[in-house]
Amino acid sequence: MVAAHADWSMDSRKRWISVAIRNAEGWEAVAPRPVGPLDSLLPGLLAPGLPVALGLDLPLGLPRAYAAGRREAGFPEFLRGLGACPDFFEVSATLETIAHDRPFYPARGIKGMTRAAHAAALGLGGAEGLSRWCDRATAERPAGAPVFWTLGANQSGKAAITAWRDWLVPALAAAAPIRLWPFEGRLHALLAPGRAVLAEVYPAEALRQCGLKLAGSKRAQGPRRALAPALRAAMAARRVAPDAALAAAIEGGFGADPAGEDRFDSVIGLLGLIAVLDGARPDYIPDDPWIRRWEGWVLGQTALPRGLMP
Repeated sequence: MVAAHADWSMDSRKRWISVAIRNAEGWEAVAPRPVGPLDSLLPGLLAPGLPVALGLDLPLGLPRAYAAGRREAGFPEFLRGLGACPDFFEVSATLETIAHDRPFYPARGIKGMTRAAHAAALGLGGAEGLSRWCDRATAERPAGAPVFWTLGANQSGKAAITAWRDWLVPALAAAAPIRLWPFEGRLHALLAPGRAVLAEVYPAEALRQCGLKLAGSKRAQGPRRALAPALRAAMAARRVAPDAALAAAIEGGFGADPAGEDRFDSVIGLLGLIAVLDGARPDYIPDDPWIRRWEGWVLGQTALPRGLMP
């Protein structure tokens, strides 16, 4: 089996992927590499003819308050229909141009803009209407970013736009052999030779699941380098053997350049994915029809949002 995790960004220079192959002894992992041309990503992973589990650090799903107004049966069908809706990905500069078929905002920072106003313009009520359940804060981690918000460090809208528009929508239109977790079933049931199963993996969630904690910002090389002994131990516990280049990257804190944090996240996401593949973490999906059809979930996450129960 092939396991891979791609740390995504609107900037192609900050898209990095880590890959491991499972054998009888465990997993052999190689150093992170650039994702590269999007049209070659899936063919490259699928070339050996093995089952592929691909974790993605980007939203796969829509908030239920937004999905309630859609005609499709669920998120996979929604994605397939976006090929005929190019305006969907245009980011609104003002509240006046926001619409159900043009939900991303804002194109730039303007005085007085708020997520509450964004939600209201989409008819979603308060700011919470922008978030999926898996985006909301739990007892174990702070909230993630809403799908349609595109400004600031805590945003995932730009990654969603580039991945959906430039990669997933064309791949689905070309009938690529992919399945989307959890919308189309559980992870192990979807895996098959020559097929890629895509799942949302949140590196900050995976870091906690691996029992790792940075003593500082992941954007700095020093804290990443200081984590090397604990990261090596976490990999050994999951029977993941790094090649020489990956071992050197770990010892060096994944480099001093701005993409160091992306290489780091791609490895942490890979470990989170492998934990679920090997049964160290459950393939947990809350028993909620909105999550299973529209919102999606973060692989390996078992904590529910504060104050919410299925």
